[in-house]
Amino acid sequence: MDPEGLALLLPPATLAALADSWLREDCPGPNHAALVTGAAPAQAALWAKSAGVLAGRPFFDAIFAQVNCQVSWLLPEGSKLAPVAQVAEVRGPAHCLLLGERVALNALARCSGVASAAAAAVEAARGAGWAGHVAGTRKTTPGFRLVEKYGLLVGGAAAHRYDLGGLVMVKDNHILAAGGVGKAVRGARQVADFALKVEVEVGSLREAVEAAEAGADLVLLDNFKPEELHATAAALKARFPSVGVEASGGVTLANLPQFCGPHIDVISLGMLTQAAPALDFSLKLFAEGATPVCHAYRT
Repeated sequence: MDPEGLALLLPPATLAALADSWLREDCPGPNHAALVTGAAPAQAALWAKSAGVLAGRPFFDAIFAQVNCQVSWLLPEGSKLAPVAQVAEVRGPAHCLLLGERVALNALARCSGVASAAAAAVEAARGAGWAGHVAGTRKTTPGFRLVEKYGLLVGGAAAHRYDLGGLVMVKDNHILAAGGVGKAVRGARQVADFALKVEVEVGSLREAVEAAEAGADLVLLDNFKPEELHATAAALKARFPSVGVEASGGVTLANLPQFCGPHIDVISLGMLTQAAPALDFSLKLFAEGATPVCHAYRT
């Protein structure tokens, strides 16, 4: 999907509510610095100072819309960034522009970091000749899930389930509480009805077969070493060719190609959202009629 079109997934009311909550967190009381800058019209240039994938424009826009500023983008969503690149310009009252500055940069930096990690993972998978789905997980930052899931999509990865209601995931603790794989899957199958898929986390071929026999749509082979993973997936697919197989646990950007194989449909990585480093952006004011300069890189 074209990254530009992904913004349609984000409900405007949700974007506005998120932006409002972030701004309230950053400035819940008097903004003393506003007396320093005043309300005169100002303009600032947004600079990308590290390489990666640009992601998070809708969140950046929503934050500045909340403080009566306008953003003009110079690069489209999903652009590959090479430092130093001017990405956008922001205009509005000086005190409003600076009120939104750090919040907007935080959202953009985090979203772009996730997108960059996702793009690197997809590139590694495709470089190994594998055409399956590279996916994130539910290991996201509380209150920031929409940003991180959106970043995965911009980077070309799958977002996996957005929340507990998007897929019935039966994990090891569910199985223990239910009294076995079969009982857990049959219970999940009853509540899933026709609308939801059921995925089951397993630790052996025996459990995988039991899950498939009980009606699982997908089987998650968790924390398998690559050689064990592929043998288990092949054996399961031989008996249940329509059951999807996901590999997860211990997967990194460095070893991801080892998990790619003809019987693996999905590879999920928690590190795409948990450990992705944020990209470095800065917002620098400049005088009307002047050429924007990123002072941190001025020679």
